[in-house]
Amino acid sequence: MQIIDRDLLRSLPLPQPAEGSKEERGRVCIIGGSREVPGALLLAALGAMRAGSGKLQIATVESRAAALAVAMPEAMVIDLPETSAGGLQFRPVASAASRWAAANALLVGPGMVEERDCYDILKYLLDSKTESVIVVDAGALPEIREQGDGLRRRSGRVIVTPHAGEMANLLGIERAVVEADPRSAAARLTDEFGLVVVMKGSQTIVTAPSGHWRYEGGGVGLATSGSGDVLAGIITGLAARGADPVTAAIWGVFLHGEAGSQLSESVGPLGFLAREIPDGIPELLSELCCRSDE
Repeated sequence: MQIIDRDLLRSLPLPQPAEGSKEERGRVCIIGGSREVPGALLLAALGAMRAGSGKLQIATVESRAAALAVAMPEAMVIDLPETSAGGLQFRPVASAASRWAAANALLVGPGMVEERDCYDILKYLLDSKTESVIVVDAGALPEIREQGDGLRRRSGRVIVTPHAGEMANLLGIERAVVEADPRSAAARLTDEFGLVVVMKGSQTIVTAPSGHWRYEGGGVGLATSGSGDVLAGIITGLAARGADPVTAAIWGVFLHGEAGSQLSESVGPLGFLAREIPDGIPELLSELCCRSDE
């Protein structure tokens, strides 16, 4: 298994957009949120924009859309009807799909309520004709194995980002088993469905049909509420810029981890906030991309 480090990144350069409009840097659409967890979308959005994507759309529940639009003025926020539990309804999401048809990368799941509508939304996206890279996180993950046909049709173009608990639920095994051998757990999903898997943990594992990788940095401070939303946003932003899914996953994991390491030094190993992680991404990108050009 290859180690995710600066040497590896030099062999996987990110696309560098030519001078031009924000369209050149790609469109991201993030679908999710709920009455109780609207902030997950904000964290993911910050990650995507700090990773360099050019345009941002957020589709979320109508009761929280205005607050998100104010908190993230860079985004076009699409407000949609919600279920009685405070999550997105499937039919309005399907009806609004033309509004994000031009997105280069879609992120679905942050802050979602886990209910039937989540399954139907993800199925609709997987069955659609969109050419977007699809990143699946959080509330959209629990029943993803039931989407086998749609996943296989998009082999290598869908990225999932489970932590050990979510992976254990997906595979029907104990969490301790996943934590003891996260590579094998992640590889099961890759082998079965062709997924790019980002298996979050003390050592983050990336598996894809083309290989397996491990990141050993980051630190315990990244195990904080909202950190995974930021990671999913970073990966989605990189995919929107034109990075292939494996490259986006590997770079996203490294950038997220190194930003956490820097916060451990400047703030402390514990106690920094997920919302602080994205601020370190542009400087890291500048440093890494300049060196990869040397």
